[in-house]
Amino acid sequence: MRDPACEEITREHPCYNKAAARWFGRVHLPVAPDCNIKCRYCTRLYDCANENRPGVTSRLMTPGEALQHVKRVVERDGRIRVVGVAGPGEPLANKATMHTLQLVHHRFPELIKCISTNGLLLAEKLPALREAGVRAVTVTVNAVSPAVGSRIYDYVSYRGQVYKGTAGAGLLWRAQHAGIRLARELGMVVKVNSVLIPGVNDDHLEEVARAVKAAGAHVMNIIPLIPQGKFAGLLPPPPERVNLLRQKLSPIIEQMTHCRRCRADAAGLLT
Repeated sequence: MRDPACEEITREHPCYNKAAARWFGRVHLPVAPDCNIKCRYCTRLYDCANENRPGVTSRLMTPGEALQHVKRVVERDGRIRVVGVAGPGEPLANKATMHTLQLVHHRFPELIKCISTNGLLLAEKLPALREAGVRAVTVTVNAVSPAVGSRIYDYVSYRGQVYKGTAGAGLLWRAQHAGIRLARELGMVVKVNSVLIPGVNDDHLEEVARAVKAAGAHVMNIIPLIPQGKFAGLLPPPPERVNLLRQKLSPIIEQMTHCRRCRADAAGLLT
C-alpha cells in the first residue's frame, strides 16, 4: 500500500533515494557528544579533516550555533533538503538534540528533520521528536540475538543501570524493536543501519533484515566494519562480500547501496 507521506520524504532524502542523492543534500549537526551504549567497533578519540566515518566531528556545536550553521549552509547551497543529528554520540541521550531540532524546525519547517539513533530511547522520545518535526529515523541494529549482540556491545546504560552481556544486548533490541514499530505507526520513514562485522554478525544479518522489516523498517543499510576500538584487529569485509549480502537480503528489505558513512558534521551532497 502506498504511503504518500513516506513517498514525499523519500523523494528528496538522499539516504533513502539514490536518485535524490544526485540532486539533494543534507547537513548534520554535531550537538550530541554523550552516548549510552559502548560498541566495540566505536572510537571517537581522533579527528582528521580527511576522515569520513560516523562519530567524527571537527568540533561540537551548541543548539544556537547549529541553527546559525544551518542558515549559512542553506544560503550557500540551495540543494539542502535534510537536517539531521547523527552524533558524534547518541543523539537521544543529549538534551541539546531536541532543543536543536526545535530551533531548526521553527526556522526551517520545510526541511526534512532526521535523527540517527541506537534506538535505546527511541520509543519514549518519539512524541517529542514528532513535535520537533522529525519525519525520518535511522536506527543502528547490529543484532537481534542477545548472544550475537553480547559480542558487539560492552554495555548498555539505561535509567541509571548498566547492563552487560546478553542482558544488555537483549534490552537494546527490545527497545529498538518498539521504537521502529512506533515510529512507523506515527508515519515516519525508518532506515536501519547494520554494521557488517566479519566473524561476529555476518551470518546473522539475514535474521536482522527479517526482524526489522517485520517491525516496520523501510530500508536497510549494510555498513562494512571500519576496524577500530576492540575490533581494530579484524579485517574489513571485502566489497564483493558486502555486495553479495545486499543482493541476498534485497528480496527481504530494500537495500541502500550508496552510503558514504557520513561524519557527524557532514554537509552537502553525498559525494
